[in-house]
Amino acid sequence: MIFDKSNLKGDLSGGFIAGIIALPLALAFGVQSGLGAAAGLYGAIAVGIFAALFGGTPTQASGPTGPMTVVSASIVAFAIEATGSIEAGLGIVLLSFLAGGLLQIGLGLLGVGKYIRYFPYPVVSGFMSGVGLIIISLQLWPLLGSPSPKSTLKVFTNIAEPLSNLNAAALGLGLLTLAVNIVFPKITKKVPSVLVALIVGTVAAHLFHLDVPMIGEIPSGLPNLQLKSILSVSPQYYVTILKFGMMLALLGSIDSLLTSVIADNVTKTRHDSRRELIGQGIGNMIAAVFGGIPGAGATKGTVVNINAGGKTRLSGASHGLFQLAALLGAGAFVAYIPLCVLAGLLISVGVAIIDYRGLKHLKDVPRADAAVLVLVLVWTVFGNLVHAVAAGIVLASLLFMKQCGDLAEAGTVVTKLERETPWEDERGLQTDESVYIKHLDGPLFFGFSAQFRAIAEALPEEISTLIIRMEHVPYIDQSGLYTLEDAILNLTGKGKTVVLTGLQSQCEDMLRKIKVIPELVPEERVFKSFTECEEWLNKRAS
Repeated sequence: MIFDKSNLKGDLSGGFIAGIIALPLALAFGVQSGLGAAAGLYGAIAVGIFAALFGGTPTQASGPTGPMTVVSASIVAFAIEATGSIEAGLGIVLLSFLAGGLLQIGLGLLGVGKYIRYFPYPVVSGFMSGVGLIIISLQLWPLLGSPSPKSTLKVFTNIAEPLSNLNAAALGLGLLTLAVNIVFPKITKKVPSVLVALIVGTVAAHLFHLDVPMIGEIPSGLPNLQLKSILSVSPQYYVTILKFGMMLALLGSIDSLLTSVIADNVTKTRHDSRRELIGQGIGNMIAAVFGGIPGAGATKGTVVNINAGGKTRLSGASHGLFQLAALLGAGAFVAYIPLCVLAGLLISVGVAIIDYRGLKHLKDVPRADAAVLVLVLVWTVFGNLVHAVAAGIVLASLLFMKQCGDLAEAGTVVTKLERETPWEDERGLQTDESVYIKHLDGPLFFGFSAQFRAIAEALPEEISTLIIRMEHVPYIDQSGLYTLEDAILNLTGKGKTVVLTGLQSQCEDMLRKIKVIPELVPEERVFKSFTECEEWLNKRAS
């Protein structure tokens, strides 16, 4: 449903207010990307309208965001380095944006969105805090009145340059903007503080005739198609463009779906992750064709939209349409906005993105989680964003499996095998001391390998029959499979009888494929249920 007549007022109101908040941030993100304020506005319009119309979160307000802008800036920096100027490298930049949108549509069609929930919290926390620090650091130079380098490392290693050329007026104006944006919500929340801060900073600059760098003139009217630049890109850059595109697609998907989850929590609804990624991809492709920077679901704009009454896709689309109206009618005024004012706004954004809860609890959480968070944070700030997330996920997974393995080792008896507490259906079972029942619970993977080795080594001589109950084992991986095979082989080599009961389909298929069944455990000792196994035990005893 694009809109609901009964909620038309709420949708338009929500979209209008979200658009007011998004407008100055779109200009600021455009400047930070290196493509200029107009590119930020073009991106906000295209992504805002089309991601809303085709996306899977009805109340989502989409547009340029901090994480996407940071990646966009790195692409711009590469293009300038490769070609010598942004004019010559514009095709590389826009084709990367276009590839990102196309790949995002592919991720949506593949249903990748549902796996975002499995991202470990330390990875997400470290990444978001890293992005916040990048935004803050890249605005330090504009706050001091100088153009910022594209690298966070250069921001700090060359900090003497802007300090030696300090523009006190720019610094004061930027700090004023920052203060207004922080303090104004404590006075009232009826008027967006971002807009108030923008107006106060801009008016102050012109009222006191301050000599500070301005945005400068942006093109008026509708943007031109950039197909000529996109189609003129040399094939030598295609591999790099594909890498940049995948980076944007992954980051945009994560950014958008995290915002979708927040929207679900507020509205008590459920988003469609596949459709959301497709919608975001379409919006980013259209933005690229018109020279706009890519975007994603914006948390602040989405929450404001919902709180102002937005319920359907019309709210998100009208948020983009409002910015289109601003482009057509207020483009001349944008030129007079000081860059230090935008720096103050973006520093506020960076401060808000940082995950203070995760940082606050670094000393309290397990050291492995703390290490992952810090690694991702540092790598994000000074390295490649996607590499940071990938490394964090790999490390978090390895540490998690090690912890599981440590728990398995801790619970393994090496010297003496104790009888396990009988399950409910075993309480009336009459067996002699020669029968031992082993209960398995949960997926069987390499972290639990030590348990089977311990069984094979510690099974007393008087036990001749081992019954392995696998009703609660839904999955077995290759490591677990081979370890189980080795344990059974060891036991049968000692003359022990091994019985398997309650095999689920995946486990049974795996055991049959490598011929554990029937070569090591004959068919007559594989039972669908424990009841059948009990009947076998009774017959054997009689």
